[in-house]
Amino acid sequence: MSHKLTIMPSRHTATVMEGETILDAALREGYALPYGCRNGACGACKGKILDGTADYGDYQDHALTEAEKLEGLALFCCARPKTDVVIEAHEVADTRNIPVKIMPCKVEKIETPAQDVAVLYLKLPTNERLQFLAGQYIVILLKDGARRAYSLANAPHDDRFLQLHIRRVPGGSFSDLVFTQMHEKALLRFEGPLGTFFLREDSDKPILLLASGTGFAPVKAMLEHAFHHSIKRPITLYWGALHLNHLYMLDLPKKWEQEHANFKFVPVLSEPAPEDRWQGRTGFLHQAVMEDFADLHDYQIYACGSPVMVEAAHQAFTTERSLPNEEFYSDAFTFSSKPKT
Repeated sequence: MSHKLTIMPSRHTATVMEGETILDAALREGYALPYGCRNGACGACKGKILDGTADYGDYQDHALTEAEKLEGLALFCCARPKTDVVIEAHEVADTRNIPVKIMPCKVEKIETPAQDVAVLYLKLPTNERLQFLAGQYIVILLKDGARRAYSLANAPHDDRFLQLHIRRVPGGSFSDLVFTQMHEKALLRFEGPLGTFFLREDSDKPILLLASGTGFAPVKAMLEHAFHHSIKRPITLYWGALHLNHLYMLDLPKKWEQEHANFKFVPVLSEPAPEDRWQGRTGFLHQAVMEDFADLHDYQIYACGSPVMVEAAHQAFTTERSLPNEEFYSDAFTFSSKPKT
């Protein structure tokens, strides 16, 4: 049985087919609601159900708490209406006219800037280009039907190759394939672009970027886009990792800092090894920001990486540093491993 979906405050309406999520129905009708992982892990699609009821679906507890459910909040990537529903959500107009495609590509080059990080350069067929916004992601379509999402690490103006940063995950079927079997000229298929994690250029607010691990990939794309278009807003990047070698492209943001007066780079290690001889910042990434900023009311925040980091930053910044909730944009990485046997 289908149900009517009304999106406030735009008053846009859509029909949600039986078994379909609120997010899928909205996207199918051309209404770009915010989203990230689409599997109940990141919380980017969280919004309020103003009227009606829904099945909340399967999601991770940190992305939607019981207290939030009592307030009427739901994850639209998981929630399926039981009745006609009215929701409150901020629509993202910038992605509406960008087509989502399924395309073939060829692995042009593989680099390994760190022992557990591979950089794939994907080449599209001749005369083909992918239209996307810096910060969006694509989904690699595997032969067994599995799907693996990776952020695009290149900016749209530099699209000769699509660049992906792949961290090797224990038991990860695709990352194991990349590190043990994949070779140049290998053929892949992907769907994209997807996601609403991209730089909002209609603001003059200073920008804070938080990246943990390979969460640097979409942030790299955003920064290269900002520099290419001479965006002069103050920009600070906090890039965090466990050890120094996990900051696998450390020279690049250092170079940007020398080239752009409006850009500052703050690397943070949570557990530096003795051989790192680290003299820089230590601890949790969001705490480094808290130490540097007493008030975030006039800032925009973009956070990408582990769900724990993203959630900790969102919670701390909105409750302790006066950050408006609508100025926090995120993309939380989740990992898929081989099923246990």
